[in-house]
Amino acid sequence: MSAGEWVSTSMPYLTPPGKGQTEAWGAELAARGRPGGQRIVGAGEVEASDEVAGLLGVAVGELVVVRRRMMFLEDLPCELTDTYYPASVARGTRLAGTAKIRGGAVALLAELGYVGVRVREDVTARMPAEEEREALRVEPGEPVLCLTRVTLDGEDRPIQLDKMTMPAHRQRLRYEMRIG
Repeated sequence: MSAGEWVSTSMPYLTPPGKGQTEAWGAELAARGRPGGQRIVGAGEVEASDEVAGLLGVAVGELVVVRRRMMFLEDLPCELTDTYYPASVARGTRLAGTAKIRGGAVALLAELGYVGVRVREDVTARMPAEEEREALRVEPGEPVLCLTRVTLDGEDRPIQLDKMTMPAHRQRLRYEMRIG
């Protein structure tokens, strides 16, 4: 595995961390002894696009809360992540702001009474838009992986939508499942 490659699993991002623990990305970096971090590049309310509305179960054009982040592994951007929440879940909370959230968004959602019990992920590959190519520092002709994750609560309502874009040549996605 090259210095810039990362093997990613979804499980740490689905359950709230224990008391006093850091958010999932920081914990994953620390556990692997790798430097990195994240930068929140924007947050607030936006109108739900067709795709976002369909995945969150809201009307097209309805206001939703989005947090836009850039993740870094060492000094290299490794992921662009836009996380969307129904406004009924996130409006007026720290999810709607640009400050880091102690324990991460999943911990805050749990504090607010929203706990994910099921997740649906789709992975696709495509060529990046020019602004994605520049932000992720990929060469022309290099594809990106796109991971779309919808987290649902115990009543099967979507509470969070993550749309992640990653350089394909620097990322490996790993899925481990327990049967029975």
